Amino acid sequence: MRGAACLAVAMGMFLAAAGAGSAQADGPREIRVAGAHIAVTRDVKANLAAMERALRYAEREKADILLTPECALSGYVADFDEPATVAALERIRAEARAAGVALALGTCYREPEDGKKYDELRFYTNGGAYLGFHAKILLCARVARPSQGDEIHHFSTRPLRTFEVKGITVGGLICNDLWANPEYTPEADTHLSQQLAQKGAQIIFQAVNSGEAKGAELETNRHFHEANLKMRARAGKVWIVTVDALSNRPGFSNQAPSGVMDPEGHWAVRVMSNKEKFFAYTIRLHGKK
Repeated sequence: MRGAACLAVAMGMFLAAAGAGSAQADGPREIRVAGAHIAVTRDVKANLAAMERALRYAEREKADILLTPECALSGYVADFDEPATVAALERIRAEARAAGVALALGTCYREPEDGKKYDELRFYTNGGAYLGFHAKILLCARVARPSQGDEIHHFSTRPLRTFEVKGITVGGLICNDLWANPEYTPEADTHLSQQLAQKGAQIIFQAVNSGEAKGAELETNRHFHEANLKMRARAGKVWIVTVDALSNRPGFSNQAPSGVMDPEGHWAVRVMSNKEKFFAYTIRLHGKK
């Protein structure tokens, strides 16, 4: 009987430990995110300097990952300075590694393996390891007045995928990928945020370069972008971290908010400014999705 009792006690302890381990695995997890609402120009050197300011802020805030706007390094142009972009990318990658900050970095880039240009959101770990990139899928083109200058004619794309950051499944989207603006999307809206949620993503990092406007046009476009962020976060039950590029044209403003949206469609952090701004926020995830 003593042997049976000891065995029962041992089994009980084993099951309790296993249960505790499972609870720990399914318990709250945290990731501190930072965003950089910065100007994006054709000048790679100026873009790098802005990104370095954001990185120093992220390091001070003890952020796990820093998100930049769309094409933040190269500039939002098809004929970007490729050698300067490659050199700047290696520099910011090394600086982020030294700071211990992961990156979700927006840039145009020509991939050596196929020689094609992509509008990318590149993911790096806090140790500088390259995880891969999301290529913009819903590339923009004017629906009413198509032009050969539209980005759809200059960039390639690749299938949607997820990444692991700090043990958390995340996804990346670039600007129009999330909201499929009907004036600039000749293709069908495939609900990419929903697809990422179905792939297990708990956080979506969205790099934006919404352009600039003023007056009634600005008001309409801001309402459109913000409503899409709220509804798509709520539909997918995902966090969305988003940063738009800063407009530096006098009298104009960028057309989308930056910040952190929770899975219920509420702002945890909201930034709308005509000045360079950084933000940080700790996302707490509870259990498995």
